[in-house]
Amino acid sequence: MKMIYGVKDRPKFPAILVFAFQQLLAIMAATIAVPMIVGHGMSTSAALFGAGIGTLVYVAFTRAKSPVFLGSSFAFLGSMAAAFGGGVAVGLGYMGLIIGAILAGLVYVVIALIVKAVGVNWVSKLMPAVVIGPTVAIIGLSLAGNAIGDLGATADKFAAAKDPMNVYIMIICGLITLAVTMLCSVYGKKMGKLIPFIIGILAGYATASIFYIIGSVTGNDALKVIDYSALTSLFQNVSVKSFIALPDFTFLKAFGSFGELNGSYVGTIAVAYIPVAFVVFAEHIADHKNLSSIIEKDLLEDPGLSNTLLGDGVGSMVGAFFGGCPNTTYGESVGCVAITKNASVATIIVTAIEAILISFIAPFVAFLSTIPACVMGGVCIALYGFIAVSGLKMLQKVDLDDNRNLFTASVILIAGVGGMVLNFGNVTITEVACALILGILTNIMLGKKKKK
Repeated sequence: MKMIYGVKDRPKFPAILVFAFQQLLAIMAATIAVPMIVGHGMSTSAALFGAGIGTLVYVAFTRAKSPVFLGSSFAFLGSMAAAFGGGVAVGLGYMGLIIGAILAGLVYVVIALIVKAVGVNWVSKLMPAVVIGPTVAIIGLSLAGNAIGDLGATADKFAAAKDPMNVYIMIICGLITLAVTMLCSVYGKKMGKLIPFIIGILAGYATASIFYIIGSVTGNDALKVIDYSALTSLFQNVSVKSFIALPDFTFLKAFGSFGELNGSYVGTIAVAYIPVAFVVFAEHIADHKNLSSIIEKDLLEDPGLSNTLLGDGVGSMVGAFFGGCPNTTYGESVGCVAITKNASVATIIVTAIEAILISFIAPFVAFLSTIPACVMGGVCIALYGFIAVSGLKMLQKVDLDDNRNLFTASVILIAGVGGMVLNFGNVTITEVACALILGILTNIMLGKKKKK
């Protein structure tokens, strides 16, 4: 897949600001969703700041050779909830977020040191294309429900809707977003091909706004699929403080809890975070294998798996110190690179800086929160679809007439699409991790057969 901008390329300054903003839009919804789901007063702007600073750490460790953004990890949702659970005070819970992220990050550091010592050949042997390809596809397919759910086109959305017209309007807005994104990517000129998501989101936002106006004039609330309350409440009390605000950083909320720490609480946090870190490690390899196939450069060799792990682990620690959420490489970011053919790490750096700056600007955060879920759903159909297809492309050179390969790929796809999940207390092994583990075991079990 030939890139318009390679890893080392630096687009001109005005253009790179736009490209970076597009990356930010791609990762924004998921990054701020994690603190919203966990609750307990966690700050979405702090999570955005943490993602930005964590990405800069990752870029530094990978020597600016890996074009991917780090955002809040959904894998640690149960772990983060454990930090606030068991009757522990909220203040100590924020301390738990920091301790947990440090412990999870240390897992990455230890694995990175092992990889540095023994090399990465074992990764290719343990996870060949027949294992990694379907696993990458599952990463995209496992997110399909989120995209269609945001679009509103699911049976439960229709069942829960007071007026089905509201769901139809959501679907129209989302499909217009998707259509404009695809048309710009395929038929657009150079700039149109590079920023199809921005154009698509603007088209979807404009469509939703038109329906909102019609709904306001006619008194039909079913047409109102956009919520401007975040902006209107902000402008009701116009002041400098309402425009520029310091995010509620996690370390500030955790301050003063040191004296209340005890071994039992730290042990609880360790059990909640460390096993999940090993699960995310598997997804880390799959993401980087996928990105390697897109930019046609093996990132496990250069900058090396040890460096990507260190960047991910240390970046996660630093990001959680500010935002509370451990970070991980984002499939949405990888999809954005694939579709726009812009692999410039300079774009990723500017994206991180924009995330940091925007976290202080309340109106901008408020505006982004008004983008309807259905509009982002339309964009995510393309993003998640590209992840799934890029995984399937890895299978092109695999001999599927060989039953060993056929069984391995089949087990991964069915376990992943079927949503196989295992829970051990606060530890959840996701469908991606379950599928990968089963695929590895199947490949090992059947791989001993000698070729005729």
